[in-house]
Amino acid sequence: MATEEDVKREKGEEELPQDLPAEESPADASSLETNELISSRLATLDDEVHDVAQVGAASPTQMGTKRFVYAAYFAGGIAIAFLMSKILGFAWFRLQSWKPWVGEPHDEVVMPVSALIGAGAAVYYWYRTRARQLAEEVATEMSKVTWPTRTEVTNGTFVVIVTTVVSTVFFALMDRFWGFLTNLVYGGS
Repeated sequence: MATEEDVKREKGEEELPQDLPAEESPADASSLETNELISSRLATLDDEVHDVAQVGAASPTQMGTKRFVYAAYFAGGIAIAFLMSKILGFAWFRLQSWKPWVGEPHDEVVMPVSALIGAGAAVYYWYRTRARQLAEEVATEMSKVTWPTRTEVTNGTFVVIVTTVVSTVFFALMDRFWGFLTNLVYGGS
């Protein structure tokens, strides 16, 4: 929770420090030492204000590349849970055709079991330090990738389309030309 001093600092309503000795008060502005002392104290207060984090403000990059690792483990757990729900549903269906007393597959049983298996797999691989280390290295390397801008993608796409059209026309004309020469040589109709 923010104190009154923090709120005043954020609003810029700074007060001069009250702990200055009487001979160094701001009223004695003729003294060079007093001005330097006040300037240094204000600079110190200013540095303290900038060092204090904003209350309630969170940066999306606060976790760095770890957020991508967490997201990958979460997505992997969901993917495993989805696949397990399909596998368990199919296995229950096959078991039901072999042993009819088992009954139809029940989603209220299959889904929680699948979710537990997916969560268990994510937790298992999270605690394997080698797997987590590899995931963090991949996330770190991916953060170094520079992605093209919209204009670079547009220009690259335009170049590919023009090159494709020109080469298609070139090879179509070459095909016609060699077909014409072949008909002349071999006397085709």
